[in-house]
Order: sequence, then C-alpha cells, then structure tokens
Amino acid sequence: MTQGGISQTLVRRTNLEENRSLKRLKSRYKVEDTLTRFLLGFSVVLIVLIFVIILTTIFIGGYQKITWDFLTGAPEKGMTEGGIFPGIIGTVLLVLVMSIFCIPVGVITAIYLSEYANKESYFYKIVYFSISTLAGIPGIILGLFGLSFFVITLGGTIDNLFYGGKLTWGKPALIWAGLTMAVLTMPVVIVSVKEALESVPETLKEAAFSLGATKYETVFKVVLPRAMTGVLTGSILAVSRGSGEVAPILFTGVAYYLPYLPSSLTDQFMELGYHIYIMATQSVDVDATMPIQFGTTLVLLVLTFMLNLFAIFLRGRLRKTKNI
Repeated sequence: MTQGGISQTLVRRTNLEENRSLKRLKSRYKVEDTLTRFLLGFSVVLIVLIFVIILTTIFIGGYQKITWDFLTGAPEKGMTEGGIFPGIIGTVLLVLVMSIFCIPVGVITAIYLSEYANKESYFYKIVYFSISTLAGIPGIILGLFGLSFFVITLGGTIDNLFYGGKLTWGKPALIWAGLTMAVLTMPVVIVSVKEALESVPETLKEAAFSLGATKYETVFKVVLPRAMTGVLTGSILAVSRGSGEVAPILFTGVAYYLPYLPSSLTDQFMELGYHIYIMATQSVDVDATMPIQFGTTLVLLVLTFMLNLFAIFLRGRLRKTKNI
C-alpha cells in the first residue's frame, strides 16, 4: 500500500471513530433528556394530584354544609351546631388590620433598601439579614413575642399612662393580633417589592435624572409605579399567609367563643383557622363537628381565593392601563 493509501485509510478510521463517539454522545444526551423530562413531569403531576385531592376532599366534605344560616349564624350547642359568621368577620378584620400595618411599612422598607441604602454598608447587610431571619421564625415564637411586646409591654404602658391602670389595651385584642401577623408577613412584602423595584431598568432612572428630576421624583413617580405589580404580588402573598396562620394569634387576640362581633380594636375576635383547630382538638364531640370543620375550611379557602383574585384583578388592570 502506498503512503497516500495509508493516509486515506487513517482518515477514514478517524472519521468513523468520531461518528461513533458522536452517536454515543447523542444517545446519552437523549437518555438524560428523557429522564429529566420524566422526573420533572412526574413531580408536576404529583403536586397537582395532591392539590386536587385536597380540594376535592374539602369540597365533598363541606359543600352540603354551606347554607345561608351557616354563613350568617353564630356557633351553638358547644359548637356542634350553628354557623361561623363571627369567624368570617374576625378573619376579614384581622387581614385588614394586618394589611394596613404590614403593606405600607413593608413597601417603605423595600424602597429604602433598594433605592437609598448603601448596599456595601454593614447597616444594610444587618437589616437584610434580619429580614431573611425573620421570615424563618416559627409562628408560635412570634405569637409569644406579640404577647410579651404588644400586649403586656405596649398595651400595659398605654393603660398605665392614659387609663390609670384600668385594663383596656393591655389584654389580647384585634389590634395586637393584627400587628403580630404584620410582623410575620412583612418579610414577604419587603422581599417581593424590593425585587420588583430592582427589576426596573436603570435607563429609566437615568432618563429621569437627565430631565432634571430629583431622587424623590424619580423613585416615587418613575420607579414605584413601574413596580406596582410587585407591590400587589407581595400583598397577595401576605394575605394568603396571614389568613391561614393560627399560631401567632393564639396569645394575642383570638377567642374560643364570643357571643358578639368585635366593635373596636381592643376587642377579642373569632377566627376561622382557630375555629377549625378548636373543633378538631377541643370539642366535646369531634365527630359531630366534622361537617362544620369541612364547611369552615371550604369557606376559609374561598375567602382567601376571593382576596387573592381581587388583588390579581387589580394587578391585571394596572398592567393593562399603565402598560407595565
């Protein structure tokens, strides 16, 4: 065989080996891609299946209990009969009080951290670390904090200063439960709004500055309107978490049973989540309260969905009208 023939043979062998390697690589990629798709799809289906099973179980167990009398009546006969109207009103008031304190403070904090704070300073790092840590504190710990700080310290001080020691604010009440829930949900609002503010393009800020706008005008007239959907997203998440939490209000305001509706911020209140907990663990006849438990759970879910849908609708309208 000539030298040219030997070279052609070597080239053909090299090409053949490269083709084989390429085929093996493609086969391996195909197997990995198929396995990845299967695992991801299986995870999604499993989560959706669990979600559907939970909702179906709650709906089947509770829909027959949903009547006008159930929604507008008060608990009767040791909570084995009657309605949940005080619980509905108490839950709505708790979410409103929580939102009034939580959302403005959370948005202002997020604006400061995003637009004004020096991100290399120790102060910024300590504050951001504190917010991240606060998000992981169990609700029962925050409930004890609320009892110690809001009810005993703050409420007791107000009673001593303005009411001559008469017990008015220094006891579990709607306002203290709302403030404790605000502390619980505030990290959610801060993180959501901060990320929304930081997603606004720097070119918009530079354009505002180039037109002579001040820092205040740039933040509140250019940046914040563009991040309004993030504010609403944080509000949705806060409402979702706040309406279902029970532990933070155990010591700060919720009551086992009340024959009246709360008429002031210093009144105690009934709450749907706590109502379910009491019927499932403290009722004299737990089996007799099962339909009420399912019905109350269904109402709580619907109430939470309605609050979320309102915020989602508002966010959609903002995106459409403001083109953001």
